[in-house]
Amino acid sequence: MPNSRARPRRDAGGGAGAAGRNELVSRSLQSAEHCLGAQDFGTAYAHYLLVLSLAPELNDDVKETFQYTLFRWAEELDSLNRTQDLLGCYEQALELFPDDEVICNSMGEHLFRMGFRDEASGYFHKAVKLNPDFNDAKENFYRVANWLVERWHFIMLNDTKRNTVYNAAIQKAVCLGSKSVLDIGAGTGILSMFAKKAGAHSVYACELSKTMYELACDVVAANKMEAGIKLLHMKSLDIEIPKHIPERVSLVVTETVDAGLFGEGIVESLIHAWEHLLLQPKTKGENGNCEKYGKVIPASAVIFGMAVECEEIRRHHRVGVKDIAGICLPENVKFQSPAYSSVDTEETVEPYTTEKMSRVPGGYSPLTECFEIMTVDFNNLQELKSLATKKPDKIGIPVTKEGTLDAIVVWFVLQLDEEHSLSTSPSEETCWEQAVYPVHDLADYWIKPGDHVMMEVSCQDYYLRIQSISVFGSEDEMDVGKSFTKNKELLSVGNEAELCSALANLQTRQPDAVEQTCLLESTEIALLNNIPYHEGFKMAMRKVLSSLTPGKVCQAMDTHCQNNTVSCGSGQNNCEESSPEPFYVLDVSEGFSILPIIAGTLGQVKPYSSVEKDQHRIILDLICEANHFPKETLEFWLRHVEDESAVLQRPKSDKLWSIIILDVIEPSGLIQQEIMEKAAISRCLLQSGGKIFPQYVLMFGLLVESQTLVEESAVQGTERTLGLNIAPFINQFQVPIRVFLDLSSLPCIPLSKPVELLRLDLMTPYLNTSNREVK
Repeated sequence: MPNSRARPRRDAGGGAGAAGRNELVSRSLQSAEHCLGAQDFGTAYAHYLLVLSLAPELNDDVKETFQYTLFRWAEELDSLNRTQDLLGCYEQALELFPDDEVICNSMGEHLFRMGFRDEASGYFHKAVKLNPDFNDAKENFYRVANWLVERWHFIMLNDTKRNTVYNAAIQKAVCLGSKSVLDIGAGTGILSMFAKKAGAHSVYACELSKTMYELACDVVAANKMEAGIKLLHMKSLDIEIPKHIPERVSLVVTETVDAGLFGEGIVESLIHAWEHLLLQPKTKGENGNCEKYGKVIPASAVIFGMAVECEEIRRHHRVGVKDIAGICLPENVKFQSPAYSSVDTEETVEPYTTEKMSRVPGGYSPLTECFEIMTVDFNNLQELKSLATKKPDKIGIPVTKEGTLDAIVVWFVLQLDEEHSLSTSPSEETCWEQAVYPVHDLADYWIKPGDHVMMEVSCQDYYLRIQSISVFGSEDEMDVGKSFTKNKELLSVGNEAELCSALANLQTRQPDAVEQTCLLESTEIALLNNIPYHEGFKMAMRKVLSSLTPGKVCQAMDTHCQNNTVSCGSGQNNCEESSPEPFYVLDVSEGFSILPIIAGTLGQVKPYSSVEKDQHRIILDLICEANHFPKETLEFWLRHVEDESAVLQRPKSDKLWSIIILDVIEPSGLIQQEIMEKAAISRCLLQSGGKIFPQYVLMFGLLVESQTLVEESAVQGTERTLGLNIAPFINQFQVPIRVFLDLSSLPCIPLSKPVELLRLDLMTPYLNTSNREVK
């Protein structure tokens, strides 16, 4: 019965009020529908909000129409860059429909496009939890899960030694009297739970990532410690006393260290902690209860390094070729990877990359002994403060083996207290990788015993920086014995700073006045070093162009450009006389690519590049100039189109492309999203006989057994986490696809031969099958 629910009695005007409300709801619904018809989505959205706030019982009836209105209005707001209004609309919608997986997923998509990855991933995860069969949300979640809960969380939680040593150090500190604890960068809360189990009275834990904070709340509750651990969703730098925690603590525990030790902000956070959150440290010789004094776990660290030869690192960080499929790379163009350590740039960039050196493909060869780079005392405020302002230390290391100097590899020993330590050395089986500082700018990278590798070490921007790497050869006139004194396997120049500065310039290339530096991703550098890749494209393009007009493809263009007797420019001009109508070649592969320039050597070709960065366009122009191409040979296509979505269009209204080069596989190993849609558009824009490159891709699969892969994908039980119940919660974030996986470096046992799984044909799509059984 509709009126059977008991209601509080109102005055006689109550019925009139209900009638008025119903009238308003009815009129608002009509207005909303009218606005939808007129495509006035903003006004329609406002009417629906009014209807749903006045008549929540209509939620189910208008849900689908409301969703449609919301999404269309959000698209308009997005195109107008009205970000705050867009997010406000979604927040209102989720107040009305908090358990709507479609709205959650859409909110996540907008947030992700805006760069709010952590928040976006949280909405995707919520959508999947609300509806595990919602495929759009699942795909979004899988693609961003690596940002949501980074994969190293699994590796660290599976590292039994790391967990055991941290637990022992925390237990010892608490037993000695450090009963109030702050965990900085709590993650899953494992260190906080170690402290609570050890008997700490007060435990506070701060975590900035919303997803990790919520995960820690679930983990702490599951281990029945929510009453004893206060979790804070914030940076430690924002914690105030007594607003967030009642008083200063006696112990800070943290593991905010990366492969380069300082990269996660440990120095900055500990300076703040000593100044605002920790009790004063115990001075030497002072006795008394530890509860009255402050201390930090880890207590200190020693950073070590080693100069190495490693072909894999070289391939990804140094362009080692001068000629690529007939294209000369000019001397005044210098390519660098993002790991190139420079403090001159406005943007603070991590000055190193990371590798698990014990697994690096092809291995590595040490060229020096292990040497000490610096020590840092985390319990000394003045030392922490001086790190960022201290002048760089100049150090020199004797070479013990001849080889190519490719990188300085760095690791550290983390001293948790006097008794407990952890090493991240390449020889240790640990969850940490090593920091790698690739070497650039040497005139000669070959070094031999008797030489010394020179470098400057600093902690500018709170990053460990190793700069001005150079080599002082044994044949140089200066007496090395007078310049260096041996100390703990380290040659420290001490007061010989002027000498070291002079030596630093001996083998460093002096920059040309017109030298241009080009920053490339390591995958782009590896591609430039891949000669067979470029030669393969060149042969394939020549074959297609020859088939379109046999005999007219200019053979003179095939001459290597360094041979100035036949310049690339003159060959192209000859072609213009015999064949005035060019072939149009478009390269829409992502990132830096010289394929359009290679296409320009194949006759009467008008190549178009779709590179986006101005820096890359300048470098491609310089390469054209060095190879004597006429000015404007290479066109930058994005300058000719209004937006990126129109990049696949005709070069001229009456012309079609001869060749279109597409990216099919992302560097991560995933197939590019919407590649078949791009291929369908491309096929419509090809002249008769024209081709898409690659024409097809064969996908192969291999069955493997790999304990490493298992440990890097999910936490294995409770034994590794010392009995704490963490696995079921963090394992919600394991994904069925592991990207950026290098099979050559994965410890595994093959259980089958490689098997062809499918053929992805971009030119003849009817050959593709949507599903296929493979045994």
